[in-house]
Amino acid sequence: MAQPCAASGSGRKRRLILSMTVLLRSCLVLLFLTMAGALSPALHAQEAPAPAAAAEAPVVDEQTAAWLAFATRSEELIADPTTRSERLEALRSELATWRETFLEAQTANGLRITTLREQIAALGEAPAEPATEPAEIAARRAELNEQLTRAQAPGIAAEEAYRRADGLIREADTILRQRQASELVARGPAPANPASWAPAAGVFGKWVTDLWAETERSWANPARRKAVTDAAPVLVIELLIAIAMMWQGRRLIQRWIARLQARVRPVWWGVIELPLSLTQVALPVIAVAVLIAAFQRTGFGGMQIRAIAEAAVPATFVFALTTWIAGHIFPAREHLTTILPLPPERRREGRILVTLFALAGAAETLFAAALSSERYGEYAQLLLYPFTLLSGLFLFRIGQLLRHALIAPPEGEALSGFAATVVTLLSRAAMVIGIAGPLAGAAGFLTLAESTVRPAMVTLGVLALVTLIQRLIYDLYALVTRADAKLARDALFPVLVSSLLVIAAVPVLALVWGVRPAELTEYWSTFQDGFKLGDARVRPMDFILFVIIFGIGYGVTRLMQGALKTSILPKTTLDTGSKNAIVSGLGYVGIVLAALAAITSTGLDLSSLAIVAGALSVGIGFGLQNIVQNFISGVILLIERPVAEGDWVEVGGVQGIVRGISIRSTRVETFDRNSVIVPNASLISGQVTNFTAFNQTGRVIVPISVGYDSDTRKVQKILQEIAEAQPMVVLTPPPSVLFVGFGADGLNFEIRAILRDINFSGSVKTEINHQIMERFSAEGISIPFAQREVRILNPEALPVPAPATEPPAPPLAG
Repeated sequence: MAQPCAASGSGRKRRLILSMTVLLRSCLVLLFLTMAGALSPALHAQEAPAPAAAAEAPVVDEQTAAWLAFATRSEELIADPTTRSERLEALRSELATWRETFLEAQTANGLRITTLREQIAALGEAPAEPATEPAEIAARRAELNEQLTRAQAPGIAAEEAYRRADGLIREADTILRQRQASELVARGPAPANPASWAPAAGVFGKWVTDLWAETERSWANPARRKAVTDAAPVLVIELLIAIAMMWQGRRLIQRWIARLQARVRPVWWGVIELPLSLTQVALPVIAVAVLIAAFQRTGFGGMQIRAIAEAAVPATFVFALTTWIAGHIFPAREHLTTILPLPPERRREGRILVTLFALAGAAETLFAAALSSERYGEYAQLLLYPFTLLSGLFLFRIGQLLRHALIAPPEGEALSGFAATVVTLLSRAAMVIGIAGPLAGAAGFLTLAESTVRPAMVTLGVLALVTLIQRLIYDLYALVTRADAKLARDALFPVLVSSLLVIAAVPVLALVWGVRPAELTEYWSTFQDGFKLGDARVRPMDFILFVIIFGIGYGVTRLMQGALKTSILPKTTLDTGSKNAIVSGLGYVGIVLAALAAITSTGLDLSSLAIVAGALSVGIGFGLQNIVQNFISGVILLIERPVAEGDWVEVGGVQGIVRGISIRSTRVETFDRNSVIVPNASLISGQVTNFTAFNQTGRVIVPISVGYDSDTRKVQKILQEIAEAQPMVVLTPPPSVLFVGFGADGLNFEIRAILRDINFSGSVKTEINHQIMERFSAEGISIPFAQREVRILNPEALPVPAPATEPPAPPLAG
């Protein structure tokens, strides 16, 4: 139990730094190996094939021998339960480097293997009886098979080595996770047990004694004492500057920013305020870093003093950044946009709580750096429990503030939707962890308490920082697009960028909650390795390359369509339908070519999927036959153009103007301004009336009836004059007036005229009817209309109405 408890929070941080260092070295080794692998074919290409093979053989054997020795040593270390976790982390990083090397080597000689397979296939299938095959072909087949076996050997060996390295990495990860879990639930001295107080006090006294002894030894050294006295004036000045930057620098910067706001346009202020305010973080950190650097140059102090000095700059940065976040989440100035709907007194309380938490965290960092030595035993971690207790209380109170933002927000500022749900979950989690964490620590589970309280507070800080950056993105989008701030928050582009920002914060939160960097690297490597599709391996970078190339091809296609539509086609004599068909056809061809270019650029060999695709196409053909039918019909519409955009058509009892022809359907806009989606197959297989197929001319028929006492010759003459007087009516051929028959109520005539534009048929009919009414009224020609005569067959059966009674006399005025 002593070993887990002795590994304090500072020790875990140092192991994290060590892991990142090893990871960086591994990446550099991998980069070197990759570059060497990329350059070696070009170098060997300048030599003769036989000498190149002879020169490479020892190198390959040397690498194989090195790997076998390293793998054997790794298996022994992994099997040894006394191997330290730091050594396992370093070992795992080296194994990951080897694994990446073997993964790249699996595709060695890929082009050569493909060529050999094609050569063997060109010889045809081997006969069942080898004796029947000609000797030359049989010898050539055997030679090619032997070459193929030699070319495949490095890839097979690399795959076997890859499996071995991958298995060793999984074993190391399992052991590290088990140790991490054991350390998390390990129980040490309980702060709630009075028996633990005396040993803890002894550890504290020993630490103070050691610190004082280090100081005395350093001061007793004449060279170090002289260096300190010589640098004392500079150290004092820098110390005063650092203190001023810590306590007064923020206020000075806030005043400067407030003065600057009056000179900056409001549309720019949301973009520049957040970056400018970061000087509140930078100045104190720079001041403390200069002070620590000057102190370290003196060489004063021992191991503990140097550890405190090294932790001073990170502690200052955490304190400054935390207070900066608090100043934006709980702003003191009313003109700043508030993220949480809280009244001013609650915001002030939030700033104080976060500042106290940052101060406690900075003090814990410095104290833990001095107590990181294992010689103080398991009671050293107990001395850090007061900081965990204070952090838990602050976390619980912040959770209550978040809850207050939900139940009692200022008028008109209430949270709603997804934001309210997130704040609700965060408030509940903060209150639960703020109570459960310190209680667990009081019972002796100090590592568990430290691993829950502080990560919970850091999680709130990370989410707050992400929220501030999201607000900056919205303000920047509003500035660039000159849109309103509310509209910018609902726009698609900033929402997508904000979503990517949230996704990028997930690995950070994973590290905060104890996930090892090596595990994240493993997940990332697995993601980058992709998956196998046939004989090809599809990686995320291949998909990104596919999207980029397809996007470029799509953009070029749209650019060519725009140029063709606006610059070239208007100068031709083609009609509108032909122009639209050419533009659409160019778009389809461009998209297909862009997709083919994108697939080819990724290097995917989809030939092995041809059989599977053929089998799927049969099922898809049956299931999507209607869609395929409409697609083919759309292509026919674009080629034959029986219907074009802008035509007046009637299909399925619907009349309207064709507004768009797509691959699957055609959109017809009725005269009521309704859109009717007509499947393309209906336009090809069904009956369609196109009133403006080749030109805009069309015939209009206006029926009219007159009384039987009318002069038919006179009526015909009047109607002829009215038709010829219309400006939209074509005079060649001239309009005609027909006496079509004898109706039940009158004599029936029809005016038949050709219009220059059939789209004006309604207005022409209206004008003709107006003029007919005017002329017939002037000429005394009657227009018959139906009349009804109501006859009562048995009036005696109707009830006799009661006699009307006289109304009462009004009262006399008296």
